Amino acid sequence: MEFRTLGRTGLKIAPLVLGGNVFGWTIDEKTSFDVLDAFVDAGFNGIDTADSYSRWAEGNKGGESETIIGNWLQANPGKREKVLIFTKVASDMGEGRKGLSRRWIMQAVEDSLRRLKVDVIDLYQSHWPDPETPYEETLGAYAKLLEQGKVRAIGASNLDASQLGDALKVARDNSLPRYETLQPRYNLYDRRDFEGALRELVVAEDIGVISYYGLASGFLTGKYRSKADLSQSRRREAVSKYLDARGERILDALDQVAGRHGAKPAEVALAWVMTRKGVTAPIASATSREQLASLVKSASLKLSAQDIQALDDASA
Repeated sequence: MEFRTLGRTGLKIAPLVLGGNVFGWTIDEKTSFDVLDAFVDAGFNGIDTADSYSRWAEGNKGGESETIIGNWLQANPGKREKVLIFTKVASDMGEGRKGLSRRWIMQAVEDSLRRLKVDVIDLYQSHWPDPETPYEETLGAYAKLLEQGKVRAIGASNLDASQLGDALKVARDNSLPRYETLQPRYNLYDRRDFEGALRELVVAEDIGVISYYGLASGFLTGKYRSKADLSQSRRREAVSKYLDARGERILDALDQVAGRHGAKPAEVALAWVMTRKGVTAPIASATSREQLASLVKSASLKLSAQDIQALDDASA
């Protein structure tokens, strides 16, 4: 398996990053430990989470995913040096705890470090834009964290080309650390946000990209092909928008390519993202060892030019 350098961070990651959004939401701590063990045992190393995961679930308050990852690291002392921990700040944690102000970043990072039970966060990311806080204030706070050794690199998520360009200019003009990574939504169906000006910018600036929603909320697994398939799914709202003529074309192309390789549609969908210009590695979540065993196969799946063209045409 070929490891990839994440932009200018110096961090080397396997071509698939594990999403921690399901920890403490759709899977409990024991199953989460199982998935984390299987991921690392398969030779992968990037684990992505956020302070807000999974505040949306009933009975949760946020921090559940980080806490589970921290408990796993504590229970497996040898695993810390084998993994890179990516987390985020800015989502609403309730009681005014949100955004990218210096005050909140300095508090939030301590909360994340405590939950994760680590001395340093490998990649600390701005989860969402914060129009109320100047980039200079946010990047100044990150400069302090880098200087203190509490984070190794900084990145951003959900910025468009204009926002990222502005943030890079502020960093340059004020001799502040810049965002070295970007986390955009990107998959076979959702191509528009990343392809174009945003991709051109990250390539020109050598910014690492760890894309999310690689399986379009599960749609690209091929599990959901009609409204009836969604009736029992907690993801029905997120997936229903993909059930159109274009979505059907994409699933048909995935089926054909998967058939040629003896693979599953999800494996092909992730393998396609891995081939895309500008992408370092996609993020994917798993809720069981069996599901993870399938997803990690995407990293060794070699798509032909014919395969890629078929998928490009279907999703154009």
